[in-house]
Amino acid sequence: MTGPGARLEGVRVLVVDDDADIREAMGLALRSEGATVEDAPDGSVASHLLAARRPDAMVLDLMLPGQSGFAVLERARSGPSPVPVVMVTANRGQRHAEMARSLGAETYLVKPVPLARLVDAVAAAAGR
Repeated sequence: MTGPGARLEGVRVLVVDDDADIREAMGLALRSEGATVEDAPDGSVASHLLAARRPDAMVLDLMLPGQSGFAVLERARSGPSPVPVVMVTANRGQRHAEMARSLGAETYLVKPVPLARLVDAVAAAAGR
């Protein structure tokens, strides 16, 4: 249920992760703050959704089937309307974090991420 103070009211968020349980948990947390959530199980579906209807923000796993999170990140950040991206990954490597930031990721969070922290990161990325 969303309340009158829902921070993400009217914000469209694409959640990309190959783990259905993680997508569901993130989606529920974001919807509870008023977001409209669409999800994708892999990089190829995410790229298709980005081309079809660009979201206001994206939560993106790094290790994905189809296309890597880096490829999806590059696609999201390209063009006249770059999508703010919050990377959420189990990869703790500093090199990957630096690469994600260099490609335009707003935030790089390491799993497991408390859902309240995820919502805060998406709200900040979406300018809320």
